[in-house]
Amino acid sequence: MKALEQAILEKGKVLSGDVLKVDSFLNHQIDPKLMQAMGQEFADLYKDAGITKILTLEASGIAPAVMAGLILDVPVVFGRKRKSVTLQDNIYTADVYSFTKKVTNTISVSKDFLDNEDTLLIIDDFLANGEAAKGLLSVANQAGANVAGIGIVIEKGFQPGGQALREQGYRVDSLAIVSSLENGTVTFA
Repeated sequence: MKALEQAILEKGKVLSGDVLKVDSFLNHQIDPKLMQAMGQEFADLYKDAGITKILTLEASGIAPAVMAGLILDVPVVFGRKRKSVTLQDNIYTADVYSFTKKVTNTISVSKDFLDNEDTLLIIDDFLANGEAAKGLLSVANQAGANVAGIGIVIEKGFQPGGQALREQGYRVDSLAIVSSLENGTVTFA
């Protein structure tokens, strides 16, 4: 997606050979027009897949997921990373290791919102080692839901997550695939 690649080049900051900071339009401040364009792209990719719900993680996956949900006219369910007094029982859980934060979170999704009649589109902001996607896939499997595919805003193609998910038979659609961050320069696949 050219608009996303342009935003990465203009506003992204390479912090190291494996960390790309995009907080000026995705992870802290949100560019609504870019989110809308990304939501449209995901919706176009999955318009014939029978999606009944979109599943994502708080917080950075929510904006692109909501935009896609708006266009596909389906609800968006997000995994919570923090415990809530209103979400204690009747939940699906999975452990997710964060590459950038170096912590493991137990994500939670209420059983009220996912079941075996759902066909899901999983959306997340980054795909590096695939930990977030694995956690969301675990939640989907616990619910007995069908996963039509995984939509990723930015895939780090030089890390193993995307290849591993594809080898497992999952459809993975990434709007931008970064092949390298070497020497402080973003290179796209």
